[in-house]
Amino acid sequence: MAKKGFAYLVGAGPGRADLITLRGAELIRSAECIIVDKLANPALLEMARSDAEIINVPKRIGPGSFTQDQINRILVDKALEGKIVVRLKGGDPCMFGRCTEEAMMLNEAGVGFEIVPGITAAIAAAEYAGIMLTDRRYSSQVAFITGREAEGKEDTNLDWNVLAHFPGTLVFYMGIGTLGLIAENLMANGMPAETPVALVANATFPTQRVVRAPLSGIVQTCSRARIEPPALIIVGPAAEGDTELNWFMQQPLFGKSIVATRDPKGNAELARKIVDRGGRPVEFTTVTIKPQTESNEFLKALAAITDHDWVIFTSPNGVAVFFDALGKLGKDARIFAAVKLATLGVKTAKSLERYGIRADFVPTVFTGQELGRQLMAHTNLRDKKILLLRSELASNELPELLLKAGAKVWDVPLYTAVEAEEDGRELSEQIQSGAIDWLTFASPSSVRAFFARIPPETVNASQVRVASIGPVSGAELDKLGVRVDLEAPEHTVDGMLDAIEGIEAR
Repeated sequence: MAKKGFAYLVGAGPGRADLITLRGAELIRSAECIIVDKLANPALLEMARSDAEIINVPKRIGPGSFTQDQINRILVDKALEGKIVVRLKGGDPCMFGRCTEEAMMLNEAGVGFEIVPGITAAIAAAEYAGIMLTDRRYSSQVAFITGREAEGKEDTNLDWNVLAHFPGTLVFYMGIGTLGLIAENLMANGMPAETPVALVANATFPTQRVVRAPLSGIVQTCSRARIEPPALIIVGPAAEGDTELNWFMQQPLFGKSIVATRDPKGNAELARKIVDRGGRPVEFTTVTIKPQTESNEFLKALAAITDHDWVIFTSPNGVAVFFDALGKLGKDARIFAAVKLATLGVKTAKSLERYGIRADFVPTVFTGQELGRQLMAHTNLRDKKILLLRSELASNELPELLLKAGAKVWDVPLYTAVEAEEDGRELSEQIQSGAIDWLTFASPSSVRAFFARIPPETVNASQVRVASIGPVSGAELDKLGVRVDLEAPEHTVDGMLDAIEGIEAR
């Protein structure tokens, strides 16, 4: 019997990828085919299955654009092939979208469907600009209005007289191209020329902009500001808002372009943290992590773990690589039952906790030197057997300290960092043009790989600032002659971002 397909009409939310609903995210992860609107954030597709068919269906005028009829046909055909299909639509699927047509086509074809609501743009744009659409001081009601009616439609459904006298807040979708007409019709029907208007462009993104003006001057103001779609038009006393409530655009890192220079997984993690602080992440992959857990040395060390007094992990990457190899060998965390564990920092300790293990020792300063010194102060290491599980590229500082303390150290490489083949020309141009605010470095290997593609003089001659996660990465930057503007007091990614925030907030 042929597999029966199903279609989900999913609201992608207003922009930021993490504003999608839990249900929407769950369906993206399980879909066999995803049909994507232009306004849906491409970052959402990172959740998709590796074998999912992705079909982009932009509806703007120009090459590669699709008509609604074409989209309807693709949607139905893919479902009739027996696939689980997600139709990913910007905002809410039913708010000034073509959800009705798509649902009717599916229904007529006998395809089951589900509509998954999304956060609509009007709500998000207002709240990310600190505008309360139903602030009871000004408005007890709100109206959502299309700024662009169906093509070829002779009669309008908009009653401009009612809208001009509406005792609340008006929000126009898709109205940038008809802003002049909207303002003229509202004033011609009695709305005061001094009525506050706010336009919110690129809502929820680090590139968000808010433009305010009276109704009579909003067209000229937006023209001078060169506001382009997507943008929402908010009309009424609530649009004036309280500037101190514009929480999103007041974040210290709002709008700042910050380059992450780690491996793909590390860059994704850092990018999420930058977005959470209002910044614009630029991911530039410098290295990829290559496990070395099939080596004879690692397998011998694994078999001899119980012969050791201490096992030391120095990075979350090491923990992840180790437990991935452990799982493939049919083993689990019980191999650590008779040994004590130390980690280089809190983040590595938290990585261990995901596997049900609590580190016995974590230094207060997250460097190899301090780990060695503080562990020596914590316990007598003479004749103790210590297994170091870390990067092949790590410095000799930690094992040398442990050896001086009388320990017997076995330094086993878990992984190495291999330079990625990313072209640095585009980023170099952005640095030179002033489009990048910060470069961040979290390891010496990332420093070396980055400056193998972008010359140090390009950075030194620009206005971009350079942040190092700690003294080891800072020393590598210094060796290459790169000026360091910031070295994080707390040697973690969060500590580095905290330090950048501190400078930007001055």
